[in-house]
This record gives sequence, C-alpha cells and structure tokens, in this order.
Amino acid sequence: MEKWFVTMKKEDFNRIAEKYHVSPIIARLIRNRDIIGDEEIEYYLKGTMADLHDGMLMKDMDKAVEILAEKIRQGKLIRVIGDYDIDGVNATYILKQGLKTLGACVDTDIPDRMKDGYGLNRMLIDRALADGVDTIITCDNGIAAADEIAYGKENGMTIIVTDHHEIPYLESNGKKEYIIPKADAVVDPHQSGCAYPFKGLCGAAVAYKVIEALFKVMGQDVAVVDNLIENVAIATIGDVMDLVDENRIFVKQGLEMLKHTENEGLKALMECNEIVAENLSSYHIGFVIGPCINASGRLDTAKRALELLEAGTRREAVMLAEDLKALNDSRKEMTEKGVEQAIRVIESTSIGKDRVLVIYLPDCHESIAGIIAGRIKERYYKPVFVLTRGEHGVKGSGRSIEAYNMFEEMCKCRELFTKFGGHKLAAGLSLEEENVEKFRETINELAELTEEDLRAKVTIDMQLPIPYITEELIGELEILEPFGKGNTKPLFAEKNLKVLNPRIIGKNQNVLKFQVQDKSGNRMEAVYFGEVHKCMEYMKEKDEMCFTFFPSINEFRGNKTIQITVANWQ
Repeated sequence: MEKWFVTMKKEDFNRIAEKYHVSPIIARLIRNRDIIGDEEIEYYLKGTMADLHDGMLMKDMDKAVEILAEKIRQGKLIRVIGDYDIDGVNATYILKQGLKTLGACVDTDIPDRMKDGYGLNRMLIDRALADGVDTIITCDNGIAAADEIAYGKENGMTIIVTDHHEIPYLESNGKKEYIIPKADAVVDPHQSGCAYPFKGLCGAAVAYKVIEALFKVMGQDVAVVDNLIENVAIATIGDVMDLVDENRIFVKQGLEMLKHTENEGLKALMECNEIVAENLSSYHIGFVIGPCINASGRLDTAKRALELLEAGTRREAVMLAEDLKALNDSRKEMTEKGVEQAIRVIESTSIGKDRVLVIYLPDCHESIAGIIAGRIKERYYKPVFVLTRGEHGVKGSGRSIEAYNMFEEMCKCRELFTKFGGHKLAAGLSLEEENVEKFRETINELAELTEEDLRAKVTIDMQLPIPYITEELIGELEILEPFGKGNTKPLFAEKNLKVLNPRIIGKNQNVLKFQVQDKSGNRMEAVYFGEVHKCMEYMKEKDEMCFTFFPSINEFRGNKTIQITVANWQ
C-alpha cells in the first residue's frame, strides 16, 4: 500500500507571489521544490545560459584543453570514444562536432553493447593503435577504466577522460580509497578536489563544457557551436539527471532550440514519431525520441544513432529515423515479454520474498535488462537486478529505490563481479554464471531495508479543490517547466470525490475516462492510464475516492476542456 503525504513547507507565499507576479499556489510549488531565498527563486524562474558556471573550474580542465589545443595544432588524430546510450551518443557527437569545427583531425568509436560491453576496453584501444590514433578522449565513460587506460598509456597513447559517473573506490576499515585512472587528464566533477560547484551534469554536459573551454583557449567564438546545447538537453533528460541548477537551464534552452532545430536527423525523428515541433516538451524527449536513440545501441549499434545526428541530407535522415523507430517498436515488444517473464519468476518462486530482487532471465536480450528492472521496481517497489546470459558470462542491470544506494551496496560484494559500475539508483554488472545465486544471497544479506523503506511514497504538493483548477492556473504551471527528475510535475490531491460514468476506452483498452464530482456538485473530466481494470473494479465498490492528479487542457477538434490526469487513487 502506498503512503501518501502532503508536503507542508513553510514560507511567506503571498510575499513570493507578489514579488514574482505569480499566484500563491505557484509560490508554494516553488518552495516545495526546495527553491529558497530570492537569489534561488530568481535563478529558477529566470536563469539563462549566462548564469552557467565556468567549465575551467573543473579539475584537470586546464590540462585537457591544453593537450587538445596542442594536438589540433599538430594535426594528430584524435579519437572520441563514447558509450552506446543516449548520453554517450550525444556526448560523442558534441566532442566530434566541436573538435571538427576547431579544425581537428577527429573520428569516433562507440563500443558494441554485446561484443565490447560498457566503456573503454583493450579491444577499443588496440583498434585505435592499429588506426594510428594519437589521442583518445572518452565521454560518458572512462572513470572506471583504470587498467585499460594504463594499457593505453603503456602503448604510448595520450588519453583524456571526460565522464560524470561516480569515482570507483576500494573500502577497508571503513575508509574509501578512490581509484582515479592515470590518464593525461581526468575531467569528472565527482573527483575530490574538483571546485566545480554543480556535480549533477550528464556526460554530454561535461563534453560540452570541454568544448566551450577549448573554444575560449583557442580564441574562437563558442557561439558557433551553440546548437550543441540541443544535444546536452536530450542527453540530460534521456539520462534522467536532476533538472535543477545548470541542468534546468540546459534543458529549458535546449528544448526551445529543438523546436527550430537545423539538425536533419532530429527533425526526421520528430516527424516520424508525429511530434509537433512547437509542442515539444521534456516528455517527448524522455519517452519518444530518447528511446529511439537508445534502441540503436540496444538492438543494433549506437553508431547508427550517431549517423542520424550527423545526417547531411533529409533523405538520409528520414531513412535512419525510420530505422530507429522500427528498432524501438521491436524493443517495446521484447520488453513486454521480458516483464511478463520476470513477474512469473517473482510470483512463482521464493525470489518474491527477497528485499532485493535478483532475477535471472538467461534468454532475455541483455540490452533491455535495465528497462525490465525499472518496470519491475515500479511494480514491487524494491531494488531490482535483472541478469541475462551474455557472450562472456552473465550481464545485468539494476534499478533502485530511494532508500537503497545500489552502487555502495555492490561495492561491498565487488569480488563477485568481473565488472561493475553505476550510482545510487542504477547500475550495470558482469559476473560468472556460478556466482548468480551467491550474488542474490549476498546482496540480500547485506540489505538493511525496513518494511517502511519498501513502501512507495507519494509526495503530494497540496490539496486542490476542483473550483481552483482554471485555465489561468494551468497556464501558470508552465513557468515551472521543464519537468522531470528533480523538478517533478506538480502533484495535487483531492478527497471524497464521487466518480461518474467510468468507461475504459482506447484500441488497447488501456485508458479509463470518467468524471469526478465534489460535495458541492462541481464536476470535472478525468483520465487515468495506470491499472485501469483494477481501478474500474474498485470504482464499482466505492461511493467516493481520493485521487492525486495533474490538471491540463484537453483539446479535441477545436474544443478545449479542462481535465485532470489521475496518477494515484485510493
């Protein structure tokens, strides 16, 4: 059973409303997002690119850009090595385009998820050596590749790491010893001693900061590559970074730019997914465009998504965009089957009683393990690892809940893995097949999760009576956008609502439409996209219900109707 609670943060909401020309409801929502004090409110509501922090504050940034400037002047071959997800592909594109614009001799390589696995490996370094590459610059990976980087250095390569992942460490006697690769420069805001004030950037944002700093050092106008902010925005949303501080500015600015993008590939991807450019929001990136870009790295090669971003003609772009959409449709089908399989394992074995779910699906495509883990986590509200049989041993992905630091827990049993990495809420791992059961036992023995930790918490911004839901309020909510992790869509609630005329609609019978009516007879249209059949059954038994919701305007054939989209019900 979910635990609902209303956020009750104190503030002079009328003063904020007056000063910033917003309603007290908006003032309360701003405070609920822990935006405190005039300076922070100003930054939240009106922050621009001019307010971003100086990339040169990052540790080793000076070294990285000096090396790159020198290599460009010498005409040395630089290879960008990225990763196969949305962040890695966009980071690769940003570095390549930025370096190319500065006249660098540059190419790219992206590991194959199945053959190479995550991040830098010896094969990629050997390939670079064979191709006469002088300098490797990583993006969205590299921080966990100390051995591989040592190998590259032994072979005379210059290596620069740009990454945003947590720094790996060894722990003994309660002390952490961080393992920093011995590259020529390591740019990662998580390093100790890094003065950069914001640690929550994605890999593409770190890559953009490198390009920005490099342009300044080489005396070039960085405005020439402003369009790369579009890619930072896509990666920030797609890699589910917190939309706070700089990320909020990057996404806000990037979404506006994407509405008029000159990038043929992105235009084609929006068109084939029937996205109207001027209505583009973080939702479209997170749930439509992002999955298409990710699908190429999952089921084919991420190089295809990079080709889409680099497409020179509309014809080429349309072809590639349609390919990516088809791959994503196929990925969706595979995911549904995988989720059903995982549920069967949980419901029919003792695994379901575990606090940390470790589900081995040998025949599942390894690339969708993370998506399945995420879906299972949502359903059972427990940390989840989904493991599959890879080419070399077992591989898997984990997704966690707020109370469980997945990366730290994995560090405590690192001897079971051949490779692992990640952060608090998500992780990737490889291990030998004989260690699967041992891993399940050990990770559960280590888990200190309480019953309370395993109850999903629904944070409600405020109770909002139906008469307060107006077109003006809905319009005003837009100033809080873009919504996403760290800046969630406001969630309102109302209790004792009568349900009228409920019906399940849609070709897949997955939409529940109804009306709600309060004690005074005020009515409003409502829609729900969750477990519709279960909800419908409940409605038949109850006279009144409580709902959490977000209000919006539904436009159909020129008619506008205010409606609420229900998130939770009790």
